[in-house]
Amino acid sequence: MALSKLQRRIRIKHRIRKIISGTSVKPRLSVFRSNKEIYAQLVNDVNGETIASVSSRNKEIKASTKQEAAAAVGKSIAELATKAGIATVAFDRNGYLYHGRVKVLAEAAREGGLKF
Repeated sequence: MALSKLQRRIRIKHRIRKIISGTSVKPRLSVFRSNKEIYAQLVNDVNGETIASVSSRNKEIKASTKQEAAAAVGKSIAELATKAGIATVAFDRNGYLYHGRVKVLAEAAREGGLKF
């Protein structure tokens, strides 16, 4: 029986989330990718709260392509993290392959000063 793409991603996501968890010192950088937009948020799983979030739907983010939007989201989540005093994060690709927009976002966040 073949799994759909969504079922496969959810299976991978659960496998990742068994290992990765965010704290107040080292939050989880969670990435969600839809067909049009990309979202990133810093999550403290101990308290169950979102520290910061950015999406390509924000008015400050101007991009002509999806890749540019992902890079802009990565840079702005890194800026928000440094303002909150966070230097290291646990990267949660949320079941997506580390490729394309997810990879661009991660590299932009690294350039912005985050370590993971």
